[in-house]
Amino acid sequence: MRNDIPDRRAETDESQADLAAAVGVTRQTINAIERERYDPSLELAFALADHFDCRIEDVFEPDE
Repeated sequence: MRNDIPDRRAETDESQADLAAAVGVTRQTINAIERERYDPSLELAFALADHFDCRIEDVFEPDE
């Protein structure tokens, strides 16, 4: 699943560790999501969207 988390983190000047702490996961989990090696749970996807004050569809795009 594609995502724009690195771009959103850059806009807010957040590190992977900062984002991980904010949504309650490890930095490695954020790294894996950003590299499209791990699809987050629905709960985590909602937490990430909420953190960036947007909809899940704004952060994630399914693979074709």
